[in-house]
Amino acid sequence: MELLIATNPNADSRLRYLLRLPLDGGQVFATSDVWPRTKALYCHPLSADYWPDEPAIVESVELRSCRRRGAAIDVVAARSRENRSQLVFTTARGRDVVFWQGPRTAKQSRPGVRTPTARAAGIAELAIIVDSHERYGYDFAGKPVTTSRRALPCGDYGLTIEGRLLAAVERKSLADLASCLLTGTLKYQLTELAALPRAVVVVEDRFSEIFTLTHARPAAIADSLAELQVAFPNVPIVFCQTRKLAQEYTYRYLAAAHTWAADNSYAATTLGPEPTIVAAPAQPGPSSAEVRAWARSAGLPVSDRGRLRPEIIEAWRDRHG
Repeated sequence: MELLIATNPNADSRLRYLLRLPLDGGQVFATSDVWPRTKALYCHPLSADYWPDEPAIVESVELRSCRRRGAAIDVVAARSRENRSQLVFTTARGRDVVFWQGPRTAKQSRPGVRTPTARAAGIAELAIIVDSHERYGYDFAGKPVTTSRRALPCGDYGLTIEGRLLAAVERKSLADLASCLLTGTLKYQLTELAALPRAVVVVEDRFSEIFTLTHARPAAIADSLAELQVAFPNVPIVFCQTRKLAQEYTYRYLAAAHTWAADNSYAATTLGPEPTIVAAPAQPGPSSAEVRAWARSAGLPVSDRGRLRPEIIEAWRDRHG
C-alpha cells in the first residue's frame, strides 16, 4: 500500500502535483506540494480517470495505514519523520473543500487564541491602503477598517497623511521570506521601508518553522535574517504564527501609527522624499514590458509576468538615469 505523488499533466494549473490515495480504487487530488510541511495544502478532488496512464511519479510513499475516519482520511507513512498526515473534508465560504495537513500545521491553524474585538487605539474607522499588486490580501473582517487599492512605493499595506505614505506593513509567508532572503530581495525591500517614518515586516508563521525548511539551509536563513535586522533596526521583523494573527497585528500597528502621527506635530516633517501616492508623475516611467525587454537584452534573469524584482528596476534606473 503506497501513496503516489505525480506531476500534474495540466501545466497551466497552480496545483502542480497529483496525489493518489489507495482508497476506493484510488482517490485522486490535485495539490500544490508533496507534503504539508509548513502549512495545510488545499486539495482539489478529481475523478480517478484523471490519473495519467503513464504518470511522472515524483514520490512514492509506503503507507502503514490509510483509512477514513468521519470527515477525514488518516494517512500514516512507514517512515520515522513526516509520517502522519490527514486529509480533512470541510466547508469554506459555502463550498466543500479538502485540506491536507500534518500535526504541525494542524496545531498552527488552532493556536488557541481569540483576537479581540475592541477598536485599535479607539479609532472609529481606519483607512488602510492595500497595494494594487497584493494578491489574496487581508480583508480585515470585523474590524472598523475601510480599504482602497493603490500602487504603494513599498509595503503591502499603508497609512497615508495628506497623500504621503507614513507607515507601511510588508506581509510575508514563511516560503516567501526564505525566498527573499536567498535572492537578496528582502534587503532592497527593507531599504525602501527604512526610508519611511514607521514600517514593519509581518511573517505569517513562527520563527521556529525556519528550522524545518528542507529546500534551504535553516542556518543560512536564520543568519541572513539576523544580519538584516541588525542592518535595519528601525524595521522590525515580527513573527505572528498565523495569517489571522498577522492581520490583527497589521491592523493594530497601522492604528498605532495613526495615533502617533496625530499626537506628534513633527510627524509630517519626518516623511521621506517619496512623491504623493495620488499625484501622477511628471514623466511616465517605462512599462513593465519595456523593462523586461531591456533586462533580457542585458542578460539579467527576469520573470515573464508578475511584479518586477526591485533589483531589476534598480538596474534599469542605474543604466538610464
